[in-house]
Amino acid sequence: MPNPNGGLITETNSQYYAGQQTFTGTGAQSDFVCTFNTDLIATIPGVSNTNFSVTLNGIVVTNYQLVGNDTIRFSAETPPNELPPNGSSIVVSLIETAKESNYGGYQYTSLNDVINNFMVAYIGAGKLIPSAKRTDIIFHAKRGMQEFSYDTLKTIKSQELTISPSLTAVIPQDYVNYVRLSWIDQLGVKRIIYPNTNLTINPAQAPEQDSTGQIVQDDLEENIDTNPPQTTERWRSADDKKITGLFNADSVNAGYDIDGINMSSIYWGGVYGQRYGLDPSLTQTNGWFGIDEVRGVFTFSSNLKDHLIVIEYISDGLAYDLDTRVPKMIEDAMYAHISHAIISTRINQPEYIVQRLKRERSAKLRNAKIRLSNIKIEELTQLMRGKSKWIK
Repeated sequence: MPNPNGGLITETNSQYYAGQQTFTGTGAQSDFVCTFNTDLIATIPGVSNTNFSVTLNGIVVTNYQLVGNDTIRFSAETPPNELPPNGSSIVVSLIETAKESNYGGYQYTSLNDVINNFMVAYIGAGKLIPSAKRTDIIFHAKRGMQEFSYDTLKTIKSQELTISPSLTAVIPQDYVNYVRLSWIDQLGVKRIIYPNTNLTINPAQAPEQDSTGQIVQDDLEENIDTNPPQTTERWRSADDKKITGLFNADSVNAGYDIDGINMSSIYWGGVYGQRYGLDPSLTQTNGWFGIDEVRGVFTFSSNLKDHLIVIEYISDGLAYDLDTRVPKMIEDAMYAHISHAIISTRINQPEYIVQRLKRERSAKLRNAKIRLSNIKIEELTQLMRGKSKWIK
């Protein structure tokens, strides 16, 4: 139940866990105000889909209007031309995805609340910042969200895809940088895919040439580009065994196979005693990926065709509404960031104040990183137990 004395939890247990809020009709009441933390959305063709349903005595009804983002309004002019009868049960239920998006929401506060709280606590007569425009605060708050998202916040996103026959996958829409790429085996275990930085390259341009080596132009006097470049084509058709050293061992003691690879070839396929000094990043069978910045895709080695992959990446914290939620553990660091950003960009500010705010921002950001690192002593102890084993 919500705390009547001003607690921060405003939803009932039914609203949070079941995604439902129940009202009792009076026969004369037309408006029923919901108090979900999630805004209600009604169908707007081409824009959005309804994220809730309404039932009257257990039967789904549609003779209502959504007023604002929280009020269900019944009208006597809409069939069946009556308001909910006295004693009737009206239940507003969120759909599954809307309900799940609200789970765990208590650990966050909104960016708008951070801005409002900052204006109340830090701006005014007798305070460090006598006056500031709200637009300036919004700008610095958004910049803070972007900077914190890169190395402080838990904003790692993931996307599951199947690698196409072209051995490419489109970069996610809100992508800023990758964390790791993995392919998923039949057990659901992820296998890390390594970057191909030292193996190949995705040329930004590949102009066609004539027999004398001159670059060929079209009728518009523009270079004719080879698409895809020959480098990319050769990489797509490359035999990864020639890179890893895991040669085809059909002619050598067949029968010792792991995941389709004859392991006897590792030792007896012409490389016995010759594998010292190899690069560990090459002697693996998980494959490689690259990033074609010009075409906006990830590229993959030929052995990953049709594999299920997961792309883990970071965004800037501003792409979607859910991204702009601020973890409560970094709220104080956000205030310190905005304070320093505002003061440091104004003229005639005492340097000792600017430096003090800079140190305060750094200290609070460090505390936020420690809190969000989520180190548990029990987990660390369990990990270290294996370190005491003697290897004979």
